Amino acid sequence: MDGRDLVRSVKMVGSVQGLRMVRAAWRRQRADARVPAPRGAERARVPGLLVSAEPGPGGGVVKFARSELLIRVSVGGAVFWSWDGAEPLPSYALPGAAPEPDPRAVLEPDKNGGWQVVSERLTVVVSRHGAVELRTPGGVVLRRELPPRWWEPVGGGAARWVQRSEVPADARFFGLGGRAGGPRLRGGTYRLWNTDPGGRFGPGDDPLYLTMPVQVVVSDAGTHLAFHDNTWAGRVTLREGEEGAGSGHDRPGTCEVRMEGGPLRCWVVAGTPARVLQGWTALSGAPALPPSWALGPQHARWGFGSEAEVRRIVAGYRERGLPLSVLHLDIDHFDAHRVFTVDRERFPDLPGLAKELREDGVRLVSIVDPAVKASAGNSVFDSGREVGDAGAFVRDPRGRPVLGEVWPGECVYPDFTDPLVREWWGALYEERLSQGFSGVWHDMNEPVAFTAFGDPSLPRSARHALEGRGGDHREAHNVYGLAMARAGYEGLLRLRPQERPFLFSRSGWAGMQRYGGTWSGDVATGWPGLRASLALVLGLGLCGVPYSGPDVGGFDGFPSPELYLRWFQLGAYLPLFRTHAAIDAGRREPWEFGPEVLAHARAAMEERERLRPYFVTLAQLARLTGAPYVRPVWWGASADRALRECEDAFLLGDSLLVAPVMEHGADRRAVRLPRGRWYDTATGAAYEGPGQVLVDAPLSRIPVLARAGAVIPVRGADGGLELEVWAPAAGRGGGGLVVRDAGDGWARAEVERYTSRVADGRVVVEREGVEGRVAYPVRVRGLPGQR
Repeated sequence: MDGRDLVRSVKMVGSVQGLRMVRAAWRRQRADARVPAPRGAERARVPGLLVSAEPGPGGGVVKFARSELLIRVSVGGAVFWSWDGAEPLPSYALPGAAPEPDPRAVLEPDKNGGWQVVSERLTVVVSRHGAVELRTPGGVVLRRELPPRWWEPVGGGAARWVQRSEVPADARFFGLGGRAGGPRLRGGTYRLWNTDPGGRFGPGDDPLYLTMPVQVVVSDAGTHLAFHDNTWAGRVTLREGEEGAGSGHDRPGTCEVRMEGGPLRCWVVAGTPARVLQGWTALSGAPALPPSWALGPQHARWGFGSEAEVRRIVAGYRERGLPLSVLHLDIDHFDAHRVFTVDRERFPDLPGLAKELREDGVRLVSIVDPAVKASAGNSVFDSGREVGDAGAFVRDPRGRPVLGEVWPGECVYPDFTDPLVREWWGALYEERLSQGFSGVWHDMNEPVAFTAFGDPSLPRSARHALEGRGGDHREAHNVYGLAMARAGYEGLLRLRPQERPFLFSRSGWAGMQRYGGTWSGDVATGWPGLRASLALVLGLGLCGVPYSGPDVGGFDGFPSPELYLRWFQLGAYLPLFRTHAAIDAGRREPWEFGPEVLAHARAAMEERERLRPYFVTLAQLARLTGAPYVRPVWWGASADRALRECEDAFLLGDSLLVAPVMEHGADRRAVRLPRGRWYDTATGAAYEGPGQVLVDAPLSRIPVLARAGAVIPVRGADGGLELEVWAPAAGRGGGGLVVRDAGDGWARAEVERYTSRVADGRVVVEREGVEGRVAYPVRVRGLPGQR
């Protein structure tokens, strides 16, 4: 650290806290210099030549001179493989027992001197040197894993490893959690280490808050998802392939996964995109179903400051006829930033305020940070010290609580990898519920420790329970936010079992969807930040987290009226529709940007409310099938290479294609269409895909196109549910699904299937399995002369 680092830290948060940050940084540096011990001399190892094989359930074990490979095909079709005896469990990604092996999958010799396992969806071929090929039933190679390499410390300790893979030359990579430069991941290195980028981020920043070793690969051969189940710090280096590269031969795409330690094990799911996400959800758990009110417009600001300001903002929405479902309170409502407290001077009657707002249809959601102020007399700190034999907090190798500088000052960190700590922490949410909050918003849970320089996380030598196995922060860091989300979700469920918990978290890991959603974090205000917002939602959806959204308008800075409106219009079609900003970044209420923006923002909000039954349906389908609300345009046509290149539009469910405006001054834009007929929902104009069309995008709206034949549940003029049907093309049919809103409890979802067709010049809509008239009003659109 040099003098500039010191000056920067002092300027950022004030001289006293800045100096404490310097002290914390030095403390962390000293701890990591001692423990973990330097790796020293290492031995490199590869599997060696094949020796023998032992068939077993769903596959078997292939033995090499210096290692062994386990292959197991599950009943659902997912393939698990691992080296050196690693089993599927324990795993933070899997919610319970590993899936049962498929008894039909048998390990058998192949014709090239290796071994193979043939299953319904994949054939796994193992070479004599330890390469693993994943082939389609037709024999086309989806992925080829080269023999891995380990580096083992001579003096003992965790081995680091590298796994290199090859994919078809036309393949495109997606996923790896929340990546601002996506959704398509071009050549480069992506870190696996959940990180607060420090105030704001844009498309060039990596890593961010929620990284996952989950990659989705799309090629002509098919789609597959590969998940390297390892929580340690790592790096993934991708390189796209090239067809006809060098003497007419293809150069395959490559993926290199490097991990600092932990098991080398992987799950692969293959098929259509829908089947891949369904299989991944079966492995990692069904997404938590948000309460229906969480699908409406939401508003937040760091710096409301008082009950009076909260009432003023809600009144502003109501006076202007704007819908509002949720209002979020940031850290400024806490007493001296201490979690699970309330500043009684500025919020003298928070339960009364929450009751008043709820009667007006607005729910309150509270921010919750993990850092606990380390001071005697703080009830959370005092009660945490009594948990278990050693207390609730992360400790250093000498057994002392790890201290870090966060908003309240010097803090300790609950060890959420300990079941006793999760139970204790979940019980603390009773205070939030008693204050009238309907849900929680987890922040700063990468976890963050303010530092004058370097990585703003805990020392890598810090000790964690890791479900009783024990280990250090290198293994626990990436699942810290996931384990905190589990603690919060399970706590809310115990406290109010009759209601579905509402929780979303800035950080997490594979399986995060079981406990809630996420949001963009501190996305930079600017057109690049707007583009990053869509990239994050699409990428996270492909990793199994369907409920997410950005800070509309950007977290920092002052958006222009045009930028704010275009961001607002995009947000209206994303699962989490929330405005939010930093304490010094101005306001994000729609009326603050002038009457023209207000009028167009009102139209976007009204359309969101009209589509609320569709969002309810998409939420239920995400839980049942794993399909995200927001999908890449290649979702139903992954073999269309032009669609695989499209990153500036998305499908909302199966029925709508949304093309946000992400460039300054644009009033028209090109839209890449999948196959079939598509209607501009504003003008009624019909377009035929596949292909690219140029459509109007005035400041008043962004292009939204409906698939011909689609049956979409919407809110009618009387507030009831009606079916909006877009006329099928001649000789073709269509349809859609409807799941009615059953409230915020646990009523079982009933999926209603509807079909549409043209008969005798009329559009006929029918419910499958039910004779007679459809129970809802039906409005047909897309007919000649009709908008």
